[in-house]
Amino acid sequence: MTTKILIVRTSSLGDLIHMLPAISDIAHHVPDAQIDWLVEDSFSQIPAWHPAVHEVICVAHRRWRKAWWSSEVRGARRALELDLRARRYDIVLDMQALLKSVWLTRMASGVKHGLGFTSAREPLASFFYDVRHRVKFWQPAVTRQRELAAATFGYTYEGAPDFGLEAFEDEARVLRTHEDAYAVIMPSASRDDKLWPEQDWHAVFDRLTAEGLQLKLLAGNDAEALRAKVLVKGRTNVLVLPRMDLTEVARCLAGARVMVGLDSGLTHLSAALGRPTIGIYKASTPVRTPLTGTAYTASLGDRGKSPTRASVLSALDDALR
Repeated sequence: MTTKILIVRTSSLGDLIHMLPAISDIAHHVPDAQIDWLVEDSFSQIPAWHPAVHEVICVAHRRWRKAWWSSEVRGARRALELDLRARRYDIVLDMQALLKSVWLTRMASGVKHGLGFTSAREPLASFFYDVRHRVKFWQPAVTRQRELAAATFGYTYEGAPDFGLEAFEDEARVLRTHEDAYAVIMPSASRDDKLWPEQDWHAVFDRLTAEGLQLKLLAGNDAEALRAKVLVKGRTNVLVLPRMDLTEVARCLAGARVMVGLDSGLTHLSAALGRPTIGIYKASTPVRTPLTGTAYTASLGDRGKSPTRASVLSALDDALR
């Protein structure tokens, strides 16, 4: 008999990547599971990558909140509510534990599970679940999500996290065989307090160039692209990549020899794809969101404490080996 499950986790990019091993665990331990995933429409490609996800249901909360009471948005919200209420789930699992995710969770039909008062980021969210689970807060996000899923479905997980991204492996082998070897760099961020000094980036570029690698720089918007172009001005082995969708970025990351980036969702995606990855943390702590993957990873720095150039170069030498 099929167990129909709705996962509620709408954003953000890195958090959705951290969710994927929990989906693999559910698929393994609940063999009759039919898993739907409710997600922000701009990130809808991520759940679709996982072979165990049956249907991706989209919400446009980020876009809607710009005109929340307009007739168009009210109509879209109502249509989503009618859609969710028409579906019948055995379990609705809110893996975000925010008031905005509770709003969506309560629309769906099924037993609502989520984090308890002392475990949720927004404790008030816990009052709206039928079943509450206690999960230690200060541990890696991948572990927290795996533990919440295990508590909900009554199993004990084991083994290394499986992100379910095997679909990119064959394409990556072709890239690494037929294209010039390259490194991917993510030097930009939405917040200035995440940025790393330009002279330190140049030391990284020099080390990668000495290794014979082309440098491919990612940028999320026009301002980040401009910053990247200024950063690599005068270098000949560099390509500032045009803006791509998430699947195109994943393909690029999967074919890389190594990736070095600021603490961003794309850096976490690189690690999840099994590429050697170095993450530079300045405005957040790797205690809660360390890089996790099957290849070499280094999560360097901490909130308010920039990693040194020497520590990043040392980690880069380890990754290249």
